[in-house]
Amino acid sequence: SCHKVENDAFYEGIHGKAVVRNDPLAPTCVFCHGNHYIKPPSNLQSETAPLQIPSLCGRCHREGTKVQLQRRIPKDRILENYSLSIHGDGLLKKGLIVSATCVSCHSSHKILPPENPNSTIARNNISKTCSVCHADIETVHRKIIKGKLWEKQAHVLPVCVDCHQPHKIRNTFYEQGMANKDCLKCHSKKNIVASNDGRSLYVDFVKIEGSKHNKIACSQCHTEVNASKVRACQTIKNKVDCSSCHSEIGDNYNKSIHGKLFAEKNENAPTCKECHGQHNVLGRKNPKSNTFPTNIPTLCARCHRTGEKAANRYTGTETNIIEHYIQSIHGKGLMKSGLTVTATCTDCHTAHLELPHEDPESSINQKNIANTCGSCHYGIEEQFNKSIHSQLVNKTDKKLPVCNDCHSAHTIKRTDNSGFKLEIMSQCGNCHKKIAETYFDTYHGKVSQLGYTKTAKCYDCHGSHDILKVTDPISHLSRGNITRTCQKCHPSATRKFAGYFTHATHHDPEKYPFLFWTFWGMTGLLIFTFLFFGIHTLLWLPRSLKWRKVLKQKLGNNTQDKNEQ
Repeated sequence: SCHKVENDAFYEGIHGKAVVRNDPLAPTCVFCHGNHYIKPPSNLQSETAPLQIPSLCGRCHREGTKVQLQRRIPKDRILENYSLSIHGDGLLKKGLIVSATCVSCHSSHKILPPENPNSTIARNNISKTCSVCHADIETVHRKIIKGKLWEKQAHVLPVCVDCHQPHKIRNTFYEQGMANKDCLKCHSKKNIVASNDGRSLYVDFVKIEGSKHNKIACSQCHTEVNASKVRACQTIKNKVDCSSCHSEIGDNYNKSIHGKLFAEKNENAPTCKECHGQHNVLGRKNPKSNTFPTNIPTLCARCHRTGEKAANRYTGTETNIIEHYIQSIHGKGLMKSGLTVTATCTDCHTAHLELPHEDPESSINQKNIANTCGSCHYGIEEQFNKSIHSQLVNKTDKKLPVCNDCHSAHTIKRTDNSGFKLEIMSQCGNCHKKIAETYFDTYHGKVSQLGYTKTAKCYDCHGSHDILKVTDPISHLSRGNITRTCQKCHPSATRKFAGYFTHATHHDPEKYPFLFWTFWGMTGLLIFTFLFFGIHTLLWLPRSLKWRKVLKQKLGNNTQDKNEQ
């Protein structure tokens, strides 16, 4: 009634559950706190004072006790090993009451087994538990972490107890690493060079201090150094492996075309330092960083500009990629207007998982393009995914258009640009050839061919990204919406006005037989008329010439008679 919170926690734990099932060895409140002489933990004479906790818990968990002998306890020599640990040494030998005791890790009342996800010593919670005392763990861990500690289980990062055993004698297999000042004794000299190839080994520590890695020690990257050697770095055989910290990014890089080229030892393959720098790595939000949005085109252009190494080995259809991007709506927004939210190379191709467009996992694969563009153009992607062009709606074997089919990949223009408006008809015509031909037979089409951009184009009637079947009630061309669609250009349009044949053609006898036969009937009549009277004229021509000659002779005779008179 007074200690409800503690009481509830106790019965949630393994001790309380043992009491409920009447286990004779189960500890109760009295067992730990006493009966009538209960003292607070701050009192050094209290059963629950930090200095007394090991002996209190040892009543049950020491070797040879009934609990240890009759119950399944996963650890052995718990109390003995604790007393020899760094925590036990600090508490029992040096009297440091701030040292971790049993209750610091297992809690006082809600004691749960490590398999329970709510336990303070569950794998997912242990770091949080340790952080109660070790608040600045990341800064403290400036030592060499050997690879074997990370490789015990694939894709599982180590937790505190993987290296620092909780109930075992302290094991110092994790050796102290080199201090930065030890490295800088040599590498701060500007004339230091490699003995094998003469390249500079000078390190500007000022750059490191201003970099994203200013809290990372040299030995955390150059893990093969050995402090026992006169030249600690002489044991280094391999290059720095950035994936030891950036594991997910490393996995993506290895899958990418860049990583595959690197695995093939291709000299043109870019590495981490080529893009991010070596000792002066800056965050992507820093305007001076190579990976800051406005610097991305220049960074990628080192290899992908026309004439550079990546551009020379590229065999695809895209040309002048960097040049075209800079002139596109994205490039102008970024380079001229400074809009850092504008799409850059990495927004479309990703930063580390660049793959050819034919790869199903590629961000620019046809099946993924809409999702890639949708990361910026969310509302448009939502419309597109409901349209007849979407693979989610139209289950067909035919190739369906995606963003780059209409907007291109690197030469994207503003949609209100006159050039785009005139080109879009041809873009639609790539798939809808017959319908495009009939469009150009109409008034709208003929005027558009003259370069007039305000005339209705495909998207004015069908929509841009929300194109739906005419039978869909939401469609711009559904019976309920078609009049409103026409009224965008023709304010006084009525239902009857909107009922005309928009793509009517005299070339289709099946769909428009009346127009077909009328056209050919009138055309035939016209041809027959011209042909008939043309032949008639040709046949009449000799007689006409003969009569003209006779008439001329008569006129000549009449003139002669008058002169004689």
